Amino acid sequence: MNAPSRPYLPSGPYLLCDDSVLPEISLVDKAARLVAGGARVVQLRMKRTPVREALAATRQVVALCRREGALCLVNDRVDLALLADADGVHVGDEDVPAEDARALLGPARLVGVTVRDGVGARAAQAAGADYVGLGPVFPTSTKQVPAPVLGLEAFASVVRDSPLPVVGIGGVGLVNIASVAAAGAHCAAVVSDALLSADITERVRRLVAAFEQGRSGA
Repeated sequence: MNAPSRPYLPSGPYLLCDDSVLPEISLVDKAARLVAGGARVVQLRMKRTPVREALAATRQVVALCRREGALCLVNDRVDLALLADADGVHVGDEDVPAEDARALLGPARLVGVTVRDGVGARAAQAAGADYVGLGPVFPTSTKQVPAPVLGLEAFASVVRDSPLPVVGIGGVGLVNIASVAAAGAHCAAVVSDALLSADITERVRRLVAAFEQGRSGA
């Protein structure tokens, strides 16, 4: 028997469904609005949600994404990703090490790692990661203790030399997503700019179009 193939990370906006942003709307509802706008990657970040509720939400979002042809990744929680049959995980500096996430998930799921520079990107590759989240590219209010801002020039330099596809993270929104794409990013992670907009679905449509413009140089 052939082993199941690992999903491919599609290029474009990478939408985070965060339980701390717009908490009055359920994670499942937020994810549905993101996917309806054209999101092909949704990451669930559930730092405040009780574990049983988080597992139930993850299972629902995984099912939603499968129906709509999108990927569902889970931030940090390898256990939830496994139990809900998600497409993979994204881990940071204080989460499960990438090599352990890979050992637990096996070869058929994606592992993403947050890095700050090219050294981190190469270490992530050696640990078995499929892609890296690099940043913050711009100032961000999503993280309580944000890392120093890279800026576009330094970001583009790391992207050029990275052995793995790069997701630009930190402060990305409609006003600058095209510049992140133009700098060579495979994806651009968006949180508040999408979830706090008056019309989440329409905002995602505009983010998708802007990213494509940036990649094409239009």
